[in-house]
Amino acid sequence: MNATAAALPGDIEQSPQERLKITEIFLSLQGEADAVGWPTVFVRLTGCPLRCSYCDTAYAFHGGTWWEIDDILAEVARQGVRHVCVTGGEPLAQKRCIGLLERLCDAGHEVSLETSGAIDVSQVDPRVSRVVDIKTPGSGELHRNRWENLALLSARDQLKFVLCGRSDYEWARALVREHALSGRCSVLFSPSKDQLSPRDLADWIVEDRLPVRFQMQLHKLLWNDEPGR
Repeated sequence: MNATAAALPGDIEQSPQERLKITEIFLSLQGEADAVGWPTVFVRLTGCPLRCSYCDTAYAFHGGTWWEIDDILAEVARQGVRHVCVTGGEPLAQKRCIGLLERLCDAGHEVSLETSGAIDVSQVDPRVSRVVDIKTPGSGELHRNRWENLALLSARDQLKFVLCGRSDYEWARALVREHALSGRCSVLFSPSKDQLSPRDLADWIVEDRLPVRFQMQLHKLLWNDEPGR
């Protein structure tokens, strides 16, 4: 499979053992969602069945190294912070991610999961804050949205829209209003870097008095797209 070809969830390599394929584990500041600004350990799993137009982690599509789950927990503990974010790629494409999330919660960590919204989130430990993407038309992956996930979300969870332009904004605005999404969980609107002006998006939200949170990715403001930051 080449670097740009999309995989199906079943194509993501699985292990019969208690291990996961990891692209990187690193300490940084959480750059988005409700935990923005907190020192956080990021566990980036390898593999993703989507190919969004704005993806900034294509280096996690392939490669990676197999880690035993016990070793992942030990490395997270070594970093010495409470917040942990499991991300990708698409972390839920590896089935043993569910067990990793549970183990991290059991160890006393404040755990978040960043997921594309294309895979069932019903089995995720309820102690985890699920940050679920909604793919817009501009992402090129609108057809991958798993709409059944919306009914599973609670006040602990967050919905994230990455918007590529005005048409994406209008599409997302209609969805928020039609399904009263802000009454279910936090709704986050982000501008796609180099595609939508942050100022324009902020002005639209204010003008429409839309019940969503504007966010920019703090890590990109600080470190641009540097891997491991």
